[in-house]
Amino acid sequence: MSAQQHLEVQGQCVVVQGQGEVVLMLHGWPDTLALWDGTVDALVDRFTCARLTLPGFLADPHTRGQATSLDAMCALLLQVVDRISPDQPVTLMLHDWGCIFGYEFAMRHPERVSRVVAVDVGDHNSAALQRSWRLKEKLSVMGYQVWLALAWKLGGELGTRMTRAMARWLGCPTDADAITHHMNYPYAMQWFGTAGGFKAAAQIQLPMPLLFVYGERKPFMFHSRRWLEQIMAQAGSAVWGLPCGHWVMISRPDAFHACVRDWLGVPANLQVKV
Repeated sequence: MSAQQHLEVQGQCVVVQGQGEVVLMLHGWPDTLALWDGTVDALVDRFTCARLTLPGFLADPHTRGQATSLDAMCALLLQVVDRISPDQPVTLMLHDWGCIFGYEFAMRHPERVSRVVAVDVGDHNSAALQRSWRLKEKLSVMGYQVWLALAWKLGGELGTRMTRAMARWLGCPTDADAITHHMNYPYAMQWFGTAGGFKAAAQIQLPMPLLFVYGERKPFMFHSRRWLEQIMAQAGSAVWGLPCGHWVMISRPDAFHACVRDWLGVPANLQVKV
């Protein structure tokens, strides 16, 4: 692991490592920037890897939860990108809620994003995705997401216990001690309209190349078949499914990192051994 540089942007710590084209990594629930440790190891020889923990995710579990609106998140990401790569656009690497915030940022500021690597969450707000879910899948999605939204509303020790219980049930690889109800505010935004919710989020139409990697072994998908077809029809974009669940970079790290390096254009003779 190369030396780390720590930058502060709007009170958020941004960790930067490596040299070369900048890759900004955004995680989701219930993770922190540590989700990308292995990915940084796999890319840092050729890229500048930058990452941050989403605002509010590391708050004191005994305090009241605070949500970061979609507009505020995009404004923060713009400041981060301008700080870490003032003269060139960046590659975004996204997972889970990081996809939802990252897609919106990329569409609002396409001049600051050269390409996107997205993991396991696709056209989250499309009619095609809604049609692809059967009733059982719709109830499953609503069940776990509303539970987490309620845990955020309740807060405190009860909210954190509820959150950790759901993380165990979903097989989340994150250390339970690092998980609190503060990480649930995107679900409160989704279901209760907290901080303006996601009604203003655009339908996903990325103008830059996209690599979409997803886990094939899940009770339901977070993308539609139409989403995959649109990506495969776009020049320079690609889709790859792996035999695992939601946390692809943890379950299948070697395959994931080899795929990413290949798509990012690292010459074969310089790729890490897998």
